[in-house]
Amino acid sequence: MSLHGDTVLGIVLALLPAAAALHHLADRDAPRRYRNAAFWGAFALTAGAGPFLPNLVNGALVLLMVALATIGLRPGAARSTTEAERTAASDRFGYRLFLPALSAPLLTFAGAVLLPKLTWHGRPLTDPHNATLYGLTIGLLAATAFALMLTRPPRDAIVLESRRLSDDFGWAMVLPQLLAALGGIFAVAGVGKVLAAYTADVVPFSSPLIVTSLFAIGMAGLTVLIGNAFTAFPIMMGGIGIPVLVRHLGADPAIVASLGMLSGFCGTLVSPMAATFNLVPTTLLDLRSQYAVIRVQAPTALLLLLVNILVLLVCAFPGAPR
Repeated sequence: MSLHGDTVLGIVLALLPAAAALHHLADRDAPRRYRNAAFWGAFALTAGAGPFLPNLVNGALVLLMVALATIGLRPGAARSTTEAERTAASDRFGYRLFLPALSAPLLTFAGAVLLPKLTWHGRPLTDPHNATLYGLTIGLLAATAFALMLTRPPRDAIVLESRRLSDDFGWAMVLPQLLAALGGIFAVAGVGKVLAAYTADVVPFSSPLIVTSLFAIGMAGLTVLIGNAFTAFPIMMGGIGIPVLVRHLGADPAIVASLGMLSGFCGTLVSPMAATFNLVPTTLLDLRSQYAVIRVQAPTALLLLLVNILVLLVCAFPGAPR
């Protein structure tokens, strides 16, 4: 297999879990170092070497990760800077600490715009469809180099902090990738078509208002259950969005897709399954309730969902009777 751009992105993605795996393996004081090293090592293998491995091996690695996460990782405390050292660094660098973080989105935007225009002997250097991913990768690597030049940390700081952050997030760090893959499986299995068939028995598909509301609420509700809007998207688009809204009622597919995904994100705001966004922050901030973030975001999610329905109804069906 040739080394395509997507494979390179996977290898870059694998660097962080690989560093965490090696650091866990070298930590002789941790009681579960082999378990933690196996979890992050399996994640690194699927991300970096997945295209080169048989499907059976990739599936076995995912099942291994699920089994290890179910048993419990519970890593030991990673060595890091003290509160006094962080305060001193903050006083020393001030607002300059934000420069590396701000440079990452700027470089990502520049890469997304400029990379598709770069060619070599008449052929594009990168896949235009993945220009944003390439820009994000370049932006993050450049921002990391910028941060190292600015702060001059110890040589092992990146590995130490990578392991610490990986341990703080735990299995939730892997959940978005697994759920996104699950959405593809659901789409191939035809779950959306089955959903549309059952819905057609009780819902009149001749009314744009009813179908639009059903589509948006379905995207949000399914995202709450699954925890990932990218997983819900192919199901709802394949079951209601494309066959009913676009083909039957003549809605604009671009508007349906964009506002449908935004409706799914409303579900993300109130889903405990979206652990990376809603549960991990409560742990990092030592909040009393693990659902504190969800409670704060719930009114915004409901209001935004209603706005999405109205905008979708007005913009996707120009001139259609309501």
